[in-house]
Amino acid sequence: MSTGSGHPALTPSRSMMWLRRMAVHLGAMHLSGALLVLTLLVPPGWVLDAYGAAPAGDPTADVPPVMILLGALFGCVAFHVVVQIPAGLLGSWLGRRGGALVSYAVAVAVAGALTLVFLWGVVGVADVAELTSLWLDHMARGAWALAGYVGLVAALRSRPASPLPGVEG
Repeated sequence: MSTGSGHPALTPSRSMMWLRRMAVHLGAMHLSGALLVLTLLVPPGWVLDAYGAAPAGDPTADVPPVMILLGALFGCVAFHVVVQIPAGLLGSWLGRRGGALVSYAVAVAVAGALTLVFLWGVVGVADVAELTSLWLDHMARGAWALAGYVGLVAALRSRPASPLPGVEG
């Protein structure tokens, strides 16, 4: 059966497979995002520096303390969308034949490159020492969250059915 465009029509079992794959990746994205937010329980160095820059009751302070925390949360969401999700998708897709460790290694390598581009090109960090410090901080936080992403995808990946030993069928 053909849809007229040269592509085979989606059968119910094929469409269910695609829906399952999408659900697994959506769940993995949410898990990795939650793990990334949890890494903020250990605040980044720039948050601690910004938070202690002005005394608590100083009316001349440029930014209220809650804005520093919201900035960290916004940075976390931006990192998740720009770096972590694409790295998790590419890692799980490119490393699907090699197992979870290969998927994780590919995801971390992609995340490393995307983090560098994100910090240098998007955020605009030009100082090499600051760029290195921020890159290491982002990669340490992102590596934990990517482990959750790749681990969940690998655990829920469809495997072909194999016969039980001693059972003929």
